[in-house]
Amino acid sequence: MAVETDVLDELRRLRTRVPGLTGSLAATVDGLVLAHDVPETEPEGLAALTAAALGVAYRMTDAAARGDFRELLVRGAHGYVATYAAGTTAVLTLLAEDRVNVGRLHLEGRRGGARIADLVATRVGPGTGRHADRPTPTPTQVPGPAQTPTPRPAPASAAAAAPPSPSPSPPAPAPEEHLATAPPATARPIGTLPVRTPQRPTHPPRPQTGS
Repeated sequence: MAVETDVLDELRRLRTRVPGLTGSLAATVDGLVLAHDVPETEPEGLAALTAAALGVAYRMTDAAARGDFRELLVRGAHGYVATYAAGTTAVLTLLAEDRVNVGRLHLEGRRGGARIADLVATRVGPGTGRHADRPTPTPTQVPGPAQTPTPRPAPASAAAAAPPSPSPSPPAPAPEEHLATAPPATARPIGTLPVRTPQRPTHPPRPQTGS
């Protein structure tokens, strides 16, 4: 691919700019090799170890509240392994001898990471995943059964006992909800009570004689 050729050219230029640089590799953050210039090292294994080290570095910077990952430097008895961020999807790993100028290594490593990030963004582009163009569903697109309840008529006995109301009322809810929220008969507004009064007379009625 063209992006691999351009990244490989950048890796080779890094070797000429940094004395003591013995190898370089560009890979994705999940361990896939983009291009490499590591004559004495297995590139796939180095990319996999870089991805594992990145996972620890990301968690360390997050736990210490140091912001986004920028670079990681490891020193061994025979030299350095330096990893630099190349955008958000790729990393640059450099192998150097122990006598390398660390300041020059950091300077060129950061510049190389920025250039590789531009190459990857230009040739590959952000948002190229298979789910990038999928719209985000909203709760109102597919209403569930609970969002559109079907009004049910009240029981026949309740309908016979309750006289019609003069004002319009909203649709009747489900039977369970209607029984739970129905007000008692004494709470009805004036004008809807039965004509017969429920009070008893205090004195017995007198017999009436016919005329």
